[in-house]
Amino acid sequence: MSDLRAEAMNSKAWPFEEARRILKRYQKAPPEKGYVLFETGYGPSGLPHIGTFGEVARTTMVKRAFELLSDIPTKLICFSDDLDGMRKVPGNVPNPDQLTPHLQMPLTSVPDPFGTHDSFGHHNNAMLRRFLDTFGFEYEFISSTEFYASGQFDEILLRCAERYDDIMAIMLKSLREERRQTYSIFLPLHPETGRVLYVPMKEVNAKNGTVTFDDEEGREWTLPVTGGNVKLQWKPDFGARWAALGVDFEMYGKDHSTNTPIYDGICRALGARAPEHFTYELFLDENGQKISKTSGNGVSIDEWLTYAATESLSYFMYQKPKTAKRMHFDVIPKAVDEYHQQLRAYAGQDAKAQLNNPVWHIHGGDVPASNMLVPFSMLLNLASVASADNKDQLWGFIQRYAPDTSAETHPDMDAAAGFAVKYYQDFVAPTRQYRAPTDAEREALQALRAELADYTGEINDEDLQSVVYAVGRDRFDPLRDWFKALYEVLLGASQGPRFGGFIALYGVAETIQLIDDALAGKLS
Repeated sequence: MSDLRAEAMNSKAWPFEEARRILKRYQKAPPEKGYVLFETGYGPSGLPHIGTFGEVARTTMVKRAFELLSDIPTKLICFSDDLDGMRKVPGNVPNPDQLTPHLQMPLTSVPDPFGTHDSFGHHNNAMLRRFLDTFGFEYEFISSTEFYASGQFDEILLRCAERYDDIMAIMLKSLREERRQTYSIFLPLHPETGRVLYVPMKEVNAKNGTVTFDDEEGREWTLPVTGGNVKLQWKPDFGARWAALGVDFEMYGKDHSTNTPIYDGICRALGARAPEHFTYELFLDENGQKISKTSGNGVSIDEWLTYAATESLSYFMYQKPKTAKRMHFDVIPKAVDEYHQQLRAYAGQDAKAQLNNPVWHIHGGDVPASNMLVPFSMLLNLASVASADNKDQLWGFIQRYAPDTSAETHPDMDAAAGFAVKYYQDFVAPTRQYRAPTDAEREALQALRAELADYTGEINDEDLQSVVYAVGRDRFDPLRDWFKALYEVLLGASQGPRFGGFIALYGVAETIQLIDDALAGKLS
């Protein structure tokens, strides 16, 4: 066993903890199917959202961890529940009224309101695949419609008919009395209309593999359970899919957690071993409310990527998945800077620390170097004092601070400068609020101005920070009140960067002018 694998066997990073649980499943013999199967599910009733990204990104992290621990091949599938009936018309599609006649039709039978694909389901599946491909995920895509119609699910569906009473017993325990009267695990697709029917079964014939039912008009029908004529209700479908595919690992949100015994019970009733599962906490908006794709609160994927690179989002997803986290725009700068801090730390860490570093899991061990010479938070402050409307304005400061850099040699830095300007314009500028200094703060700012005017040392973060610190140390207790004053009076913000670094980047003469403007009341 390699030294790295040995370290991974003891790593406390959560993807390795999950990977070890999966490995334990096969400590006696490798899987008969020849690989370990990871699955993520997707409901294509709407466009992919940030939860979809988080689920696939985190599952990929566990998969990569497993691949370090074991030589057993792995596979990740993304399963689209596109045979589900459309229960309501989404509000964010063109010509929504045209979809109303197609309620309860499978999503792959609903016309595409965008006019680009064979159906609404096909459209959303294409968006999902493009979404996954953009982030470089390695996966196999499975459409529920094709899975049922092609016969890949037939064996399990026939077994569901054979063990109908056992599966119904599992389901009925979880249902209210009223729903029990009409509930069936099978949902027939009407032979004439194609609609998904929520009707009770008059008979389930295991020998013939058929179901008999009355439609809404009271007409009796008998259909085979195979070949895409019926589908399973979503909870039975979950467990039956695990059994059919031999899924070894699936994660889902906390809102599914109460259903875990149901999913597992159905999988076992069908003669298969339930997978390992991981329940993650849900994301909250700035008000502490659950993020919902229907209500549109929180941050979308596109919105995050307007202000930061994908790796920062992966970093955010890695952090404490079992803890509910606010996901609002104000978390983006911190995620960017912490991601690059971890990148810079990685090269000097030993194997144990590297395996516990989030960037190992984000990049699968192939960790790039960070060329972010200036923290994102610093770029934001720079954009603020410069009232920047394009990234070229920031490059003037950056190149004076680091003369050998350019957009060509440091593309990540260039992208970050563009992101910082956009973030500043959308979030900082509208809320920026300067205040006048108190008498004590005014005296301290005058002292700092004098020190900077007389400064002949090197233009570097540490030396300039010492100057700022010395001025404040003699005048403020606690010292944080000094830095708070600097941020509020000079930057119009409640918090800010390490001020010595800011001066080094913005310039000594420019900082003196900034102090003069503040003291003259030109900023507030």
